[in-house]
Amino acid sequence: MELADQNQDYVIIKALENGVNIIGMTRGRDTKFHHTEKLDNGEIMIAQFTENTSAIKIRGKARINTAYGVVCSGEE
Repeated sequence: MELADQNQDYVIIKALENGVNIIGMTRGRDTKFHHTEKLDNGEIMIAQFTENTSAIKIRGKARINTAYGVVCSGEE
């Protein structure tokens, strides 16, 4: 098993309500879902963009911390 590249970008996702869905999407010719997680209020997930993961989709209210700043999902 290879260790992930230490230089990849990480995001920290904190659920602000129960049932926040996090969906990892593949890289390549056809973008597809490859992984899903469900977080409840207060739970945190640390995710990394890799050779296989090109995007992360978040449904529900969550705070997302990145190297570029903080953004909240689920707000109008």
